[in-house]
Amino acid sequence: MMTSLTSNSSKTDYPVKIIFICLGNICRSPAAEGIMKKLVADKQINDKYHIESAGIGGWHVGELPDKRMRKHASLRGFDLNSRAQQFEDSFFNKFDYIVVMDNENYKNIFNRAVDDEQRRKIVKMRDCFIKHNGCQSVPDPYYGGEEDFELALDLIEDGCQGLLNMIENK
Repeated sequence: MMTSLTSNSSKTDYPVKIIFICLGNICRSPAAEGIMKKLVADKQINDKYHIESAGIGGWHVGELPDKRMRKHASLRGFDLNSRAQQFEDSFFNKFDYIVVMDNENYKNIFNRAVDDEQRRKIVKMRDCFIKHNGCQSVPDPYYGGEEDFELALDLIEDGCQGLLNMIENK
């Protein structure tokens, strides 16, 4: 169910800084980063946004996104070329929106927040869905097949569009 996002100010300060979070930063969150970058580029509002992604764990730091995710994203016109990084507590101060892919990511990041201001920055991707409002998360496709990558991309595209709509219509 799409909800309105809270913020620390009544108006939007630019650039809006968004970071997408998943477990290892090689499938879902770099896909969200690439999709959101294309959405803002297509609207010619790149200068209004700073977009990154990170993982809960550091297993893949420095690596490109999973080759299967890059392949499926490329077929949809998205370029996934970021390098994996691990979420750091300093990111709470660096980003306006910390968008998590599932409930486990949410719990992990929420438990690292030190105050309500930091907690308000955490957004579940599911809360941004427009077409898929019955879905509870963006499932990790890593151990799945082609259909799992396609589903993840469907949900991420939907969530990124919803997030962008909410920010732009604040």
